[in-house]
Amino acid sequence: MDWNAVALAGGHVFVAGPRWTGFSGPAVALLTKNGKIEPFPDADWSGWKPRRDATHRFVSVNALHVAPDGTLWVVDTGTPSFGGVPVSGGAKLVRIDPATGHVLRIYPLGPEIAQAGSYIDDIRFNGMHAYLTDAGKAALIVLDIKTGQARRVLDNDASTRARTDRPIVMDGHVVENGLHRPLLVNVDPLEVSPDGKWLYFGPLEGPWSQVPTAFLDDPNVSSTDLSAAVQPWADLPPLGGSVMDAAGNLYFTNLKDNGVYRRDVSGKITKLISDSRLHWADAPCLALNGRLWLPVAQLDRLPMFHQGHSRSHQPFLLVSIDLR
Repeated sequence: MDWNAVALAGGHVFVAGPRWTGFSGPAVALLTKNGKIEPFPDADWSGWKPRRDATHRFVSVNALHVAPDGTLWVVDTGTPSFGGVPVSGGAKLVRIDPATGHVLRIYPLGPEIAQAGSYIDDIRFNGMHAYLTDAGKAALIVLDIKTGQARRVLDNDASTRARTDRPIVMDGHVVENGLHRPLLVNVDPLEVSPDGKWLYFGPLEGPWSQVPTAFLDDPNVSSTDLSAAVQPWADLPPLGGSVMDAAGNLYFTNLKDNGVYRRDVSGKITKLISDSRLHWADAPCLALNGRLWLPVAQLDRLPMFHQGHSRSHQPFLLVSIDLR
């Protein structure tokens, strides 16, 4: 199982990985105290196959995140292949009680939201709204948690599109999605400011922008006015993932040097650690005890990026680092 997501909820550790990596294993798993991996919430949710109903099964999970109320949210891209079309009923958000495994609600993301070429990537929360990134079709998605209604905003905006002049460099080489075709990942990481007033976001390759959440939350704000409200925030390098603490410090993984960095509220960036084992450390999770959990995905070493030859170093690692 190649995991690129980790979440700590209800006293448990959960991991997940996308289907397109080619590895078998549960789409979402609970790590037991004796080191075993158990499908979560059950085996049927991880049992999707082509032509099977996808509304109550995970097709390809890209992110896990714990909402402020302690519930576990699963982001299902609905796309079984990298860059593929979401299958019918596949793209969705699943809200689960982490203690019992009870599925509390499913939020379908229909074809008008998860479009052909979409890759629903990650999620953050602010009051009764959730924000998601579409790393495939370059847009933000705003979800009304109560009604379940979703809207695409900043569609193909300059702030959500990957720039060709900022390639992803790892092991001294540009990561390519095809021969001489640099991998471009549109808007991917995102964070909400501790006061809930700003959303920070950017392509995987950077840079990051900021926009007032009040503009995102109001469906009457025009696309022109919303785009005009976007401001530069931070010139960050290509990164695997990020997490923001309650004080507004941003922790992120720098793909180029296998490093973990902190950007404080003044904008100062400090390297915390660099280790070859943290190769494409993906979306981190910050525990209440101050430990940073990192799933090490090694995504650039997958066969699809090396003419069919895997360069992954197994086993895949889940690492925690004491930041105190």
